[in-house]
Amino acid sequence: MNSFSDMLSQAKNIQEKMREVQENLKKIEVEGVSGGELVKVVLKGDYEMKSIFVHENAKNEKKEIIYDLIVAAYNDAKDKLKKKTSSEISKVTGIPNLPPDFKMPF
Repeated sequence: MNSFSDMLSQAKNIQEKMREVQENLKKIEVEGVSGGELVKVVLKGDYEMKSIFVHENAKNEKKEIIYDLIVAAYNDAKDKLKKKTSSEISKVTGIPNLPPDFKMPF
């Protein structure tokens, strides 16, 4: 059985690794697409939108359709980012399928 000081040391190591992962996650970029790539959205790891691209062919559509395509592309990017974030956190903790907003309790 590990001593209490060993457990604290392990917790500190995990905490440091999590900080490193959180910094690395900010550097991740994912692309979401919709409408057969008529609209593309790039999100950074902190969910900040970096760019949006609307293909020339989409500009012939009704305004509401373009808005829906933008929302769909954003949601696609958000889903990809959640999966990528969860994967990166799992690598550090060794615990699969942690939620992307998981916070260490210390």
